[in-house]
Amino acid sequence: MTDASLPPPARKLRLATVSLAGCFGCHMSLLDIDERLFELIEHVEFDRSPFTDIKTVGRCDIGLVEGGLCNAENVMVLREFRAHCKTLVAVGACAITGGLPAQRNHLDLGMMLTDVYRSRPGLAAGSTIPNDPELPLPLNKVHPIHEVVHVDYFLPGCPPPAEAFWLFLTDLMAGRTPHLGHGLIHYD
Repeated sequence: MTDASLPPPARKLRLATVSLAGCFGCHMSLLDIDERLFELIEHVEFDRSPFTDIKTVGRCDIGLVEGGLCNAENVMVLREFRAHCKTLVAVGACAITGGLPAQRNHLDLGMMLTDVYRSRPGLAAGSTIPNDPELPLPLNKVHPIHEVVHVDYFLPGCPPPAEAFWLFLTDLMAGRTPHLGHGLIHYD
């Protein structure tokens, strides 16, 4: 473990997170910084994140985005999130490249929905593709977030390990350009 200590904060930074089309594994890895969470909360005030019950995002210094864009709601949430974050970080393979959700990109969306909801063996007679206005419209392809909004930094991995999160955040909070050394990028 690298000892990346933080200087006393001049003011607490506001940090928010959002999960789009992904598995929430990057958020779990952030939580894996374990007892260093106590040091982190001395330096940041959490807005929308797994630590709060806040559903919307206010003005933030740092925004962490996990997941790619697979539906219209993801795009809307991302654009709103970007508008409120001074610094935006694409976290993990799904946010950076589309990740596993993008594996569907080589398939025709209409044919895929038909296969899953109407043609698959074992479906009840008359099964239909869901068509409820509450469901977000799927995009034809899954997109990484930088195709829709400006991204300031990329934190790669699937998921990035806790140590990478810690070093990345301590660099940002100390006003340094984040730098991950060898061995901190994993695709498990």
